[in-house]
Amino acid sequence: MAQPAESPTNRDTRLRQRSGREKTPRRRLVADRAARWVVSAGGLAIILAILGILIFILAEIWPLLARPQVSALRSIALPGGQAGTVLVDEHRNAAAVLTADGRLVVVHTRDGSMVSSLNLFPGTAARLLSMAVQPESRFLAASTNDGRVVIVPVQFNTTFEGQQRVITPQVGPPVFLTLDAKGRPIEHFAAQLDGNGGAIAAAQLVDGTLAVVRRASEKNEITGETSESFSRQEVPVPYALSVLLVDAEQKNLYAGAAGGELLWWPLAGGEPGPVRATAAGPSAITALTLLVGNRALVVGQARGEISVWFPVRQLDDTFWLTRIRDFPRHPGAIRAIAAAQHDKGFFALDDSGLLGLHYSTSHRTLWTGRAPLAGGVSLVFAPKEDAVFLASADRLAELEVWNPHPEVTLQAIFGKIWYEGYDEPKFVWQSTGGTDDFEPKLSLTPLLVGTLKGTFYSLLLAIPLGVFGAMYTSQFLHPAYTRFLKPMIEIMASLPSVVLGFLAGLWLAPRLENGIPALLLMVPALPLSILAGGGLWRSLPRALRGRLHTGAEVIFFIAVLAGGIWLCFRLSKPFEDLAFGGNFQSWLLTTTGLSFDQRNAVVVGLAMGFAVIPIIFAIAEDAFSNVPRNLVAGSLALGADRWQTVTRVVLPTASPGIFSAVMIGFGRAIGETMIVLMATGNTPIMDWNPFNGFRTLSANIAVEIPEAPHGGTLYRMLFVAALLLFTLTFLVNTVAELVRQRLRERYSQL
Repeated sequence: MAQPAESPTNRDTRLRQRSGREKTPRRRLVADRAARWVVSAGGLAIILAILGILIFILAEIWPLLARPQVSALRSIALPGGQAGTVLVDEHRNAAAVLTADGRLVVVHTRDGSMVSSLNLFPGTAARLLSMAVQPESRFLAASTNDGRVVIVPVQFNTTFEGQQRVITPQVGPPVFLTLDAKGRPIEHFAAQLDGNGGAIAAAQLVDGTLAVVRRASEKNEITGETSESFSRQEVPVPYALSVLLVDAEQKNLYAGAAGGELLWWPLAGGEPGPVRATAAGPSAITALTLLVGNRALVVGQARGEISVWFPVRQLDDTFWLTRIRDFPRHPGAIRAIAAAQHDKGFFALDDSGLLGLHYSTSHRTLWTGRAPLAGGVSLVFAPKEDAVFLASADRLAELEVWNPHPEVTLQAIFGKIWYEGYDEPKFVWQSTGGTDDFEPKLSLTPLLVGTLKGTFYSLLLAIPLGVFGAMYTSQFLHPAYTRFLKPMIEIMASLPSVVLGFLAGLWLAPRLENGIPALLLMVPALPLSILAGGGLWRSLPRALRGRLHTGAEVIFFIAVLAGGIWLCFRLSKPFEDLAFGGNFQSWLLTTTGLSFDQRNAVVVGLAMGFAVIPIIFAIAEDAFSNVPRNLVAGSLALGADRWQTVTRVVLPTASPGIFSAVMIGFGRAIGETMIVLMATGNTPIMDWNPFNGFRTLSANIAVEIPEAPHGGTLYRMLFVAALLLFTLTFLVNTVAELVRQRLRERYSQL
């Protein structure tokens, strides 16, 4: 088939293209191709670096989502049988078992072999009726059939023989407290032993009376002799008590009744105060345990209910036990509750053999499963919380526990949590405390609010000054002045943020503390002074103004602003006396209820605004300057004045670039660390009061990361904060780019 003839025009074009390629040096082609590959590789490397950072953050956060694991490890037979309660050492090598026949037996947890045995009642027929264990105080206790309570302190000493760890149990002398002088059996009791030899026991006697016996031990520092004294109080109780509990500080006595009443006696001066009774529900209370810190009380009931209570301040400044959380019901009556010694977790065992692991602060049921032994009578956490031991009548079972991050849920991170010692649920960040009893508070909401608060107050200053300064510089100021002004403003961006934070915290904040009235006075005074200055400038003879460069009026207005600021500071004290009764801070607190901190959001707004202004100015000024001059000339030619041209032609055309400048300034402000770290109180306060401090996500990471244990919950929560900051800036930049593209399409046809 014949090919159509090529037209002369196409042939000439093809020949010119071939000739151009032939004339292009090969070296230039190679250089262009290499440059294209280098630029592409650089862009790809940036994308991969960002993805790598994101993947690393997600990898550190991922373990927070892991489910706890509980697995049965071993079960051993107990010598003699009839076990009542058990206490284990921190290495899970030895267990002290209190048996119903009145013996304290120490066995190896690996094979059940006996280490030692102690008869608590030699030569008597006394037997134990009910038993209790206090892992935190390291003692076992039991009530007897002759009206006494026996408390046996147990310690496990660790030594090393070469590389071999040796656990040596040390059983202290038993403490006997007589609660019923008539020798009648005691079924339900509570006991506590302190480190100074003091002991307390409480029980309901057969006649319904609550008896509280306390032993005080005093040592004579001169002779070394120890003297003991006993005190006894009896209180009538109109309820049939089913379980009792004394806290480790021996300041509170709790009890549960068969009718579902929860009772609380403050032990002021060692004597039970007026009882405070609260209805926990229609079913009998069968188990009570205090979580670490002795504030939160876990209540188990006959119908399987599990709830957490703690004292809450009422309107009359009294404290009452308040039901805070309810956990899923068990199918049987709660038989035993074992609290962890270092966090707010606890195990619960019911009559049906269901075992559950719960966590109070995060309100989570972490695990449920069948108990490895039927008829369990005692449940205890290992000291390191890596295992739980369940004792039945004749066996001891060990369950291994892996529960690294029980505190973390979405509700705990972003929602309100009712923490111990608080009057209501709140958003709180407080990662550490002074004691091991501390309850970590890991809400990121105050940090997010602080981040947005600092960004808002800084942009409140930076956006108007940066955008309008760029507009004036590019459209009104004479080029002779612009050549000096632009480099001066851009040099501001090179100032280290740590220097700005240092100046803001140590120099600006103390001066601003006394200068707030002057700052408030500037809000109306400076605009009025600008208007007055403008009127004065226009009143000058046209011949005089014509001899000056266009834009030279900026020097005059700088002098006007300086004079206005000076006048505001001179009038600060009279204005404070007139408007605020002589003291602005006292007026603020009494009138609005807002407090005043020296390092506050106003200080941060001024300091961080100073850091953000150069960025917004530089990008916005380029956007104004890149508006085609023919648009400006055409507008002026059609009769519009300079102001109309700038506001109706230049500003809409430059709006995509201006929006980009604002968003980049937003990203700079939201990620700022050193200024907010040094110029605020760095307290995670959740309000928008400009005279309060705050804490941002970035500053929180800088403050907390040196003290966070690697791999711990706090360590990983800081990566959650980093992910939140990453996501926030990514979303803002994405939305900003979409808006910028939309503005560019809209005004590209001007």
